[in-house]
Amino acid sequence: MSQVKIKHEMPLQDAGERIKNFTEVALGYNEETAVAEANRCLNCKKPKCMEGCPVEVPIPEFISLIKEGDFKGAINKIKTKNSLPAVCGRVCPQESQCEKHCIVGIKGEPVGIGRLERYAADYELQHGGAKPGQKQQSTGKKVAVVGSGPAGLTAAGDLAKMGHQVTVFEALHVAGGVLMYGIPEFRLPKDIVQTEIEKIKELGVEIKTNYVIGQLDSVDELLEEGYDAVFIGTGAGLPYFMNIPGENLNGVYSANEFLTRTNLMKAYQFPNYVTPVKAGERVAVIGAGNVAMDSARTALRLGAKESYIVYRRSEKEMPARREEIEHAEEEGVKFALLTSPTEFNGDENGNLTSMTCIKYELGEPDASGRCRPVPIEGSQYEMKVDNVVLALGQGPNPLVPRTTEGLELTKRGNIAANEETGATNKPGVFAGGDIVTGAATVILAMGAGKKAARAIDDYLNNK
Repeated sequence: MSQVKIKHEMPLQDAGERIKNFTEVALGYNEETAVAEANRCLNCKKPKCMEGCPVEVPIPEFISLIKEGDFKGAINKIKTKNSLPAVCGRVCPQESQCEKHCIVGIKGEPVGIGRLERYAADYELQHGGAKPGQKQQSTGKKVAVVGSGPAGLTAAGDLAKMGHQVTVFEALHVAGGVLMYGIPEFRLPKDIVQTEIEKIKELGVEIKTNYVIGQLDSVDELLEEGYDAVFIGTGAGLPYFMNIPGENLNGVYSANEFLTRTNLMKAYQFPNYVTPVKAGERVAVIGAGNVAMDSARTALRLGAKESYIVYRRSEKEMPARREEIEHAEEEGVKFALLTSPTEFNGDENGNLTSMTCIKYELGEPDASGRCRPVPIEGSQYEMKVDNVVLALGQGPNPLVPRTTEGLELTKRGNIAANEETGATNKPGVFAGGDIVTGAATVILAMGAGKKAARAIDDYLNNK
């Protein structure tokens, strides 16, 4: 049995330096550390880790290849199941997926599966050598994929390997979905995302950008125009608001707008890119998920002197990954917990100047299992801020559901689809990812894309 109980640390940029730039915070393992971490794996006969992987990566097999120093073999093994390994190695919540089930984790820390996946993927980016996916003979069938986020890209890659002709329709000017607009450069470099997408295109997948399904074509029209099946992976791009006074003041952003301007439109490189975003000296981010941490950390890099997470529960209830919370703390993000705004205040010109907050205490658990926040009477106070970013979650993008006649939706406006197949109530129409589940993780969206690809292949073969 491995004697090393502690996971090898991920080297990081110094916190004092990294808040001055947008380059990647986590620097990745070197070869020596990767091999040492791989040697912590027990190569279990019944690997529990694979039970926690939504895209079915053969984890013990690729780790064994890293042990042997066969890094090209490792990435080829990963790519039999995962089309986006460099992405997953960076942003997948392994601690609640594969690593949660790792046997080594019973008496110590689990094997750093995600860090090893990233090492193998980065080795390919630097040295090449990964084989293109094995493609089956052409079936002559055409599949339209609506949306090029993690669900759509996974479905497209798997369907192409199955021999189908795949066209991806993306509304924005660049493919990648939330990987491009939602996750900051310092967590997920955009050139890496685009390199991964190029590998999918090499399988024969065509990607049409600036193509808004629901306006230029409807899902029904795609089926009429010769596509044999459609997969909808349009995500959750509709931001939620608090509906309190002052939300329309200048300086109040949704996290969606704040991060899209910064990540996709490269506001941090203004004036080289002409989409500026204002970050004043004091920025408050409302919420405590990964998007909130991304926003608070981005604000510091844009020049804010103080960046706050304002959250109505305690640290224990924060939904963000522990790693992201720790990185935010290291960088100087401050936490105003058991607190929430009740009103945003502005000057005569409509500019935000402060917010009125109220303090909370925790009551009994609610439906989510977390303790319900109860406002404390008479605890209101004013907090001076130049900007507020609302990171309260996102709802389903409504355009495609609204323009697809007869498509069954849930009460929240998500597409109703079979959990195992992605099949909707419309023959030939499948859906997966955040448009079905609501805002979730990249890896769960990829898992949905993989399941749907199998179901679409079965549908086309038995149609």
